[in-house]
Amino acid sequence: MTAIDEAAAILRATGVCQRAVHEGDMAPDATLLDASGAPVKLSALWHSGLLVVIFYRGGWCSYCNLQLHEWQRHMDALKRLGAELVAISPQTPDHSLDTVERNALAYTVLSDSGLDAANGFGIAFTLPPELIDLYASSGTDIPVLNGNGQWVLPIPATYVVDRAGRIRFAHVEMDYRARIDPQSVIAVLEQAHIGEHGTTA
Repeated sequence: MTAIDEAAAILRATGVCQRAVHEGDMAPDATLLDASGAPVKLSALWHSGLLVVIFYRGGWCSYCNLQLHEWQRHMDALKRLGAELVAISPQTPDHSLDTVERNALAYTVLSDSGLDAANGFGIAFTLPPELIDLYASSGTDIPVLNGNGQWVLPIPATYVVDRAGRIRFAHVEMDYRARIDPQSVIAVLEQAHIGEHGTTA
């Protein structure tokens, strides 16, 4: 078993998935900074239509970059369904801007350096020593990248929130190497769109 596998097993034992918000819960609100440093209130986004919320670890994570890039390929489908996408990580706005530019992202990327959103959604966790050692040895200084002095990250998660702020879909993944296929989320959005409008877009 690798250090990453061991760390995933440790995380499962903490019960963090059980603490995370689930489908049917009300989404917690938070005001975060976008890549330019401007404040954005999550509720302002979901009040305007269906909102896909992605929590990712940071631009230093290759799996996260693949996920963000893959979602960029589905922007037309989101627009067709009147949905918006927001990606949230604890990295600072400057590092979020780097992520946006490097991946040529056309959707909103927010900084949750204070971990307000991650804690609200119940997906923040302190890295186990095995992962701290692994990242430190590779030069990935998460406390500096996130600007908060903490070895704390969100578990990768994807949510769909409706106009009322209710979570219509929730997927929390303990193994950060695995991410949900955007097509599965779009299928949820299509059903929600039918519920709101009585027809597909």
